[in-house]
Amino acid sequence: MTAETLQPCQLDFVKRDDFLKFLQGHADACLQAAQHLSENCQSAYEMIRSLGLSHSVSEKLARLLLEWASDGEETNEGIRIKIALTHEEIAQLIGTSRETVTRVLGEFREKEFAHLRGSTLLICNKAALEKLIGA
Repeated sequence: MTAETLQPCQLDFVKRDDFLKFLQGHADACLQAAQHLSENCQSAYEMIRSLGLSHSVSEKLARLLLEWASDGEETNEGIRIKIALTHEEIAQLIGTSRETVTRVLGEFREKEFAHLRGSTLLICNKAALEKLIGA
């Protein structure tokens, strides 16, 4: 299996059989694993629903940026987020083209909603993005 991470992380490998044997012997861990999988599934459904029901690329991108904002760092300038994705990868996430993502990010910069410089996203006006998505 191949995976790409959005943030730096450490990984390890546990054989499937060993993991299943562990879960069979530890009911509390089994319950925690089931709850975690359920939360991940619900989160994925929610993201698909919100992106699928969005009417414009601006709205889709605003939803994505607001989701990322929950993990961001509050500063005097706004919410700072490190993003390890290219415009192309962001476009794939929201179902549009790289050119459109670049254009919409430019519009967000002009309106002072958000600025992307290198791998740092600064959300300057969270309320404006929330208004854009109807929140």
